[in-house]
Amino acid sequence: MEIIQKVVIKQVLTEKSKEWLLRKYSTKIEQLEKECAQLQFEQKKIEKEKKFSPSQVRSYFEKEIDKRKEKMKQYEFQLRQLDVLPLGSEIKEQELEAVVTVEIGDRWDEVAKGKTIVVKDGIIIDIREG
Repeated sequence: MEIIQKVVIKQVLTEKSKEWLLRKYSTKIEQLEKECAQLQFEQKKIEKEKKFSPSQVRSYFEKEIDKRKEKMKQYEFQLRQLDVLPLGSEIKEQELEAVVTVEIGDRWDEVAKGKTIVVKDGIIIDIREG
């Protein structure tokens, strides 16, 4: 039988990976800022059409903009962390889902622990259980 399990991807902080992560997080923040501006534009456009209740329109768009602002805060925190952490530190970059095969006789506590993949400059250097 196969199950889906979360796998944590950690990045070893090197000069190269730090530079790459700085660009990645900055790009994500810029994209989210653009999305917020676009949502504000769309909100004004829909409010002018007067087809929907202004309070419902405002509520919907505020919720969508708030979601993006929260993501921006997360990326800004990660940018600050990059400045503080020493080279060689492992930082959680993302979580993925993997298909894992389980069979009768497998130890559930071992399967349930999950896995962590450690990457250094784009190369997997370790796969850890639990």
